[in-house]
Amino acid sequence: MKVNRAIAVLVMLLVSVFSFAQGGKKLDKIIKRDYQIIECTIAKMSDKTVEYSLPGETLQISLDVSQIARIDFASGRSQTFDVSASAGNTSQANSNDPIVAADMKTNTIAVLPIPYLNSDTQQSSEEMAKFAQNDMYNKLLDKSANIFPLTVQDLRTTNSLLHKAGIDHTNIDETPIADLQKILGVDNIVAAKISYTMSSSSTASTYGSGSTTVSNNDKKVKSSDYSTTTANTQMYYYYNVYFDMYKNGTKIYSQTRKPFLNLKDSWIDSISYLLKRSPIYVKR
Repeated sequence: MKVNRAIAVLVMLLVSVFSFAQGGKKLDKIIKRDYQIIECTIAKMSDKTVEYSLPGETLQISLDVSQIARIDFASGRSQTFDVSASAGNTSQANSNDPIVAADMKTNTIAVLPIPYLNSDTQQSSEEMAKFAQNDMYNKLLDKSANIFPLTVQDLRTTNSLLHKAGIDHTNIDETPIADLQKILGVDNIVAAKISYTMSSSSTASTYGSGSTTVSNNDKKVKSSDYSTTTANTQMYYYYNVYFDMYKNGTKIYSQTRKPFLNLKDSWIDSISYLLKRSPIYVKR
């Protein structure tokens, strides 16, 4: 009797261990570019596709690698896919593909990346383009009461949607506004561009003591001359700030302004000036 009971207990333990092992099986994880995570078992991989099955299913699903950012395998190994390169290639290869439209949010304005271009060298600064975009975004947020009923789309949302579409400060001017409104899901857009040239001016200032003659025990002594020269170089920036606003694909405001001063940050004053005189701004 005791033997039969021991066998029964042993069988139950084996069944429990087997069930736990099945239920606790580690799965692979596919992290897509749209941040969706798929827990699955990967069966096959190639340069173009990944085939996987979902837990409890045998049906194999094929996924294009252009949609994948990273794969975390159950073994602990991770494989990262070149998102930026793939996005650029996809944009060029599928330039005629229909635009994926985001859900439209009415009475919403988006701030586009602001190209910051040296007109002499034709070089564009990514760092300054982001800084200028962030400056415009913060100005709109600070004046939210003055642009009511418009709300400002979060900058992360704007840049994420543009990134997925393969658009940045280098090619933003090449994309039609109608397409940008579909991509961003907004009915209002503010677009700006900053171009500039530079020059420098150098000045030199000399300070010193002249020659003097003094008497020392009836002897004449001539002192030495001392002089110090200080050089100063001043940089001048000559800006053109282009400022456009669109509503439902139609340009409702377009201005160009040159800052009064030729300082490095003078473009900021022009952005503020043009924003306050745009049709969305109401004094309250």
